[in-house]
Amino acid sequence: MQPTVFNQQLPLVIGCDHAGFDYKEVIKQILTDAGWQVEDKGTYSKESTDFPDYAHPVATAVETGVAAVGILICGSGNGVCMAANKHKGVRAALCWNEELAALARQHNNANVLCIPARFVPQELANKMTDIFLSTAFEGGRHERRVEKI
Repeated sequence: MQPTVFNQQLPLVIGCDHAGFDYKEVIKQILTDAGWQVEDKGTYSKESTDFPDYAHPVATAVETGVAAVGILICGSGNGVCMAANKHKGVRAALCWNEELAALARQHNNANVLCIPARFVPQELANKMTDIFLSTAFEGGRHERRVEKI
């Protein structure tokens, strides 16, 4: 795992629905091994559940500054992304390749990564997480655009 651009003194918060459970467990272990304090907002099994029940607590932790960054995982990534973006100051980005994970940070200063578990392999999800956490916001012309969000 590359060095992070986020404050590791604060926890990273992660959540998923049933479709993202297996991915969440793997990513959580990788991050814990890399020194992150990971706060898991659930779900805690593969039993069918509703994604907003996990997306909102993750987004709230980022919104209030309790967490440095968030990761959300569901089948398409769309549902958790939509729910998270309802929160002021949350910039959740749906990513399905490495370039989008980098651009979400570089150009949009995204603070929540949303992963579509049914559309990307686990190894790519792991790599996108690493890229997202280690890529800095470029600021400059992008700052003005982010402020308009």
